[in-house]
Amino acid sequence: MLERMKGCMLGAAVGDALGMPNESTMPGLTKMRYGYRRAYKGHPNDSLAAGQYTDDTQIMILVATLLADGRYTDERYALALKEFYAREALRFPDGSVSAACDHMLTEKTHSCGVKSTTAGCLPPALPFALAFPDIHEGTERAVRACSVTHTHPAAHAAVSTFITLLYHAIHESPDPVTKALQQAQNEDEVLGGKIHNAIELEKDGLETETALLKIGNDVSVYQTLPIAFFLINRYQLPADLLTVAAYVGGNTDTIGFLCGAYLGASKGRDAIPADLLEGLEDRQRIEILAQRIFDIYTRKLET
Repeated sequence: MLERMKGCMLGAAVGDALGMPNESTMPGLTKMRYGYRRAYKGHPNDSLAAGQYTDDTQIMILVATLLADGRYTDERYALALKEFYAREALRFPDGSVSAACDHMLTEKTHSCGVKSTTAGCLPPALPFALAFPDIHEGTERAVRACSVTHTHPAAHAAVSTFITLLYHAIHESPDPVTKALQQAQNEDEVLGGKIHNAIELEKDGLETETALLKIGNDVSVYQTLPIAFFLINRYQLPADLLTVAAYVGGNTDTIGFLCGAYLGASKGRDAIPADLLEGLEDRQRIEILAQRIFDIYTRKLET
C-alpha cells in the first residue's frame, strides 16, 4: 500500500507538471510529444521550468504537510492558503481559489468559499483519500476542506467521487471506476450522468478527439472529471495516459493531476516512467510526504 500511496502523490504531481504548459490552450492531440516542456512565452506559467508543477500540486502538498505534521484543521489550511496567495506564490491559481482567497484577505476571515463548480476543489482532497482508513471519515474531512474555497454541492460531489476512486484503487478493490461512478450518481445526478456518458463513449470506441468535443475540457468538475474518467479507461500504458492527458487542452494540469493520481494509486510508484520521476520538481519531498501520510494511516488503522 505504501508504494501505491507514493505513486498516487507522485503521479498527481507528474500529471500536473506535464499538463502545466498546455493549461488553457487548445487541444493538441495531433502534436503530442512525450516528456516535460516549458510553456510558451506569455503563458501564465511561462516562468516555470520543465518539470515544475502548478497550484494543484502546491495545494496537495500544503494539505498533506499539515496532516503529516498533525496540525491540520480547516482554519489552519485556510490561513496557510491565504498567506500563500497573498505572497503571489500560487502558480496560475484556480479562479475560485483566487476569489475565495481575495474574500478571506478582504474580510479577514478564515473561510470564505464561493459557490463554484471549478475543479480546483479536487487537489486538496487527495491526501484525505490516503490518510484515513475509514472512507467515510476521509470523505467528510475532504469535503470540509473543499468548503474553504468551494461551497457548491457539485464540487462536494466531485470531491466525494475522487476520494472514492483513489481509496478503492489504493486498497485494490475490484473496479474502482465503477464504485466512483456510483458515488457520483448518488451525490449529483448531472455529474454522475456526465461521467457515465464519458465511460460509455470510451466503451463505444469513439476516437479521443471526437470524445473530447462531446465531453469538454473546461475547468468545471462537470467536464474535468468526465474527461479524466474517459482517459483512464482508454489508455492503459502509463506513458500514453500521461501524455494524452497533457494535450487535451483546457484544464490540462488538473486533468493530468487526476489521471496521474489514479495511475499511481492503482499501479504503484514503479508504474510511473522513471525519467518523468527523475525530472519532477520536489520528487523527494513528495515521496517523503507520502511515507508520512502512510504512517498516519497505519496509526489510525491500529487504533
